Amino acid sequence: MKKGPIALILGIRPDVIRASIIIREMRSALPNDFILIWSGQHYSDNLKDIFFRELGIAFPDYELNIEGESDAELSANVITKLSNLLQKTNTSLAVFLGDTNTVLGTIAAAQLNIPIIHIEGCMRSYDWRMPEEKYRTIADHLSDRIYAYLPDYKLQGISEGIPESNILVTGNPIVDVLNEYFLSKKLRLKDEEVDQLLASKYKTARFNYLVMTCHRRENVENEFSLNRIISLAKATSELVLFPAGYRTQKMLINYKIKLPDNIVMVDPIGYLELLELFMNSNGILTDSGTVVEEASILGIPSIQMRTSTERPEVYISNSSVKFDPHTESSIQEALIKFNELKGSKWTHLFGDGRASYRIVEDLITCFNIDNFSGHNPNNFGEFSARSFM
Repeated sequence: MKKGPIALILGIRPDVIRASIIIREMRSALPNDFILIWSGQHYSDNLKDIFFRELGIAFPDYELNIEGESDAELSANVITKLSNLLQKTNTSLAVFLGDTNTVLGTIAAAQLNIPIIHIEGCMRSYDWRMPEEKYRTIADHLSDRIYAYLPDYKLQGISEGIPESNILVTGNPIVDVLNEYFLSKKLRLKDEEVDQLLASKYKTARFNYLVMTCHRRENVENEFSLNRIISLAKATSELVLFPAGYRTQKMLINYKIKLPDNIVMVDPIGYLELLELFMNSNGILTDSGTVVEEASILGIPSIQMRTSTERPEVYISNSSVKFDPHTESSIQEALIKFNELKGSKWTHLFGDGRASYRIVEDLITCFNIDNFSGHNPNNFGEFSARSFM
């Protein structure tokens, strides 16, 4: 029987961005042996399709169109629908990225004894209240191969009993994406186009505003924390452009939270527009792990609006300030520290811009191993040392 394809299963828009070069290179290297599966966790055009179009990525080969009013329903649908599809396609390796409901599809692959590979493995916030912490831990402990972005992440996995030989340190592929598509100016707007966008849509000009993103469940589904985040934005006394997800907008309405005059809220926007907003701003307020990484890489100061993080590197590099919206911590103190970051320089700690290519090389190696299993140390003895250091 012909060996089945390697399947990459994604579900939210940051996944598309982070995996964009990996998808491109895998389609080129294994055109007949690679498939992309979209779970449907993000489904509207401005939460999914626009990112495929902007980054020039071919659309998914399969879409699961999962639905559910709760995590339990979403997770059950992912497991059930993905299990059926993996059997139908005779998938030989199942690859997941991140820490969302979609990565619970690792359970479906495990039940079918399909080897599992986890990109973005061994990140830990050590905050068990976060659903993402549970999901990424489950995925790591079911995986036969893990791509950890940084050496410290690998050490976290080893401390939990994951075999060292199963973990390859790669660097963070978001560095590659930003370097190749954006910092190279390959997909940048011209200055006059940026000026027109800001003037017509946002009624502002370059370096005359901040950008805010806020989507985390523990923030937006908690009236106290959501009020604190809006209070932080108000206290900046700067114009704050706020592309807000639909759940965030819904909760603002439910809690009857009135936005102050300095916040301009819009529906979710495309990746390239968001990056242009970042690059022409005075700073970023965010609870997004991806955005706080991007800000650090792009040299933009940020406030990370979270109790705990799996990305402490932004604090170590002094590119971000912590603000805990779940406590009475001082808004003014956070803003003083944030203003001190403006104009400062730092070196980001997320890698050398070759992570995607390391991951692709290793995926192809794993695919070419007969009866691949990360639990067999002989599979990795000869190349596990090719880590990003």
